[in-house]
Amino acid sequence: MIVSLVEDYPNYMIINLDKLDYCASLKNLETISNKQNYKFIQGDICNSHFVKLLFETEKIDIVLHFAAQTHVDLSFVRAFEFTYVNVYGTHVLVSAAHEARVEKFIYVSTDEVYGGSLDKEFDESSPKQPTNPYASSKAAAECFVQSYWERYKFPAVITRSSNVYGPHQYPEKVIPKFISLLQHNRKCCIHGSGLQTRNFLYATDVVEAFLTVLKKGKPGEIYNIGTNFEMSVLQLAKELIQLIKETSSESEMESWVDYVNDRPTNDMRYPMKSEKIHGLGWRPKVPWKEGIKKTIDWYRENFHNWKNAEKALEPFPV
Repeated sequence: MIVSLVEDYPNYMIINLDKLDYCASLKNLETISNKQNYKFIQGDICNSHFVKLLFETEKIDIVLHFAAQTHVDLSFVRAFEFTYVNVYGTHVLVSAAHEARVEKFIYVSTDEVYGGSLDKEFDESSPKQPTNPYASSKAAAECFVQSYWERYKFPAVITRSSNVYGPHQYPEKVIPKFISLLQHNRKCCIHGSGLQTRNFLYATDVVEAFLTVLKKGKPGEIYNIGTNFEMSVLQLAKELIQLIKETSSESEMESWVDYVNDRPTNDMRYPMKSEKIHGLGWRPKVPWKEGIKKTIDWYRENFHNWKNAEKALEPFPV
C-alpha cells in the first residue's frame, strides 16, 4: 500500500508510522526509502502523547489505519495484548485524528468480525459475531471509530476485507507460510481437517480497493472488500505442493502435509457480499494463477527480509 501511494501520488507526503514489531521489515520498502515524498517514523499508536504530537507537527490530512496485531493463532495466547493494541491503540489514533480535524480516516477491519457462516453471505449490515480474540478486538475497535462518526460526524470509513496475499507479507499467514515451508523442504502444517475455506485477494487488488474508498467512500459507511474466489486450506496446500514440488501424485502430495491440532475455534467460511464497493467502481482483477506465481517467486528471493522469519514457520506461535 505504502509503495503504491508514494509512487502514484508524488505531490503528497506519505508518512509511514510503524512500531517495527516482529512482523515488520523496512527491507520491504527499500525501493521508496529515498523518495522525497516518503517519511518513515518509528512509533507506537498506543502512546497517546506521541500520537498527539505527531498530528500537531506533521499536519496530517488523511489517515489509513492498518496498524494492528492480526495473527489469529497468537491472539489465543496474547488476548490482552490484542485488546490493548487493536482497541486502545485505535481509540488513541481516532481521538488524535478527530482533534486534528483530518479530512478522512479509514479504519481497516476484517471479514472475521462477522464470525463464520456455512451458507449466509454477510453484507455490511450483518451483525458482528466474532469468535476469536483477534476478531473481537477488531469489532470493538470498529465501535470506537463508528462512535466518532455518530457523535461528531467525524469523516471515518470502515473496510472489511477477505484474506490478502502477495509479496511482503510476514510468513505467519497461511499462504506465505506454506510457500516458505515447501521452499525449505518442510511440510505444510494443517490445523484440524483443513476443510475450512478462505477467500483470497491479491495485494494489488486490495490496494486498488483502498484507493477507491479513499477517493469515493462516504464518511460513516462500511465497505466489504471481498472476492468469490474461495479455497479450502487443504486444497491450498495441495496446489502449492503441485507448483513448488512439481508433483500431481496424490500420495506424494499427502507426504508434504502434516495435520496438527486445530485452533480453539476455527470458522469454516467467511462469505461476503461486496456489491457496495462494486458500486464505487472496484472489482478484483488479478487471477489466482497469476497472483500465486508472483508470490511464490517473491518468497524464493526475499524470505530473509525478516530477521526472525523462521519462527513464523512453526505450526503454532513460538
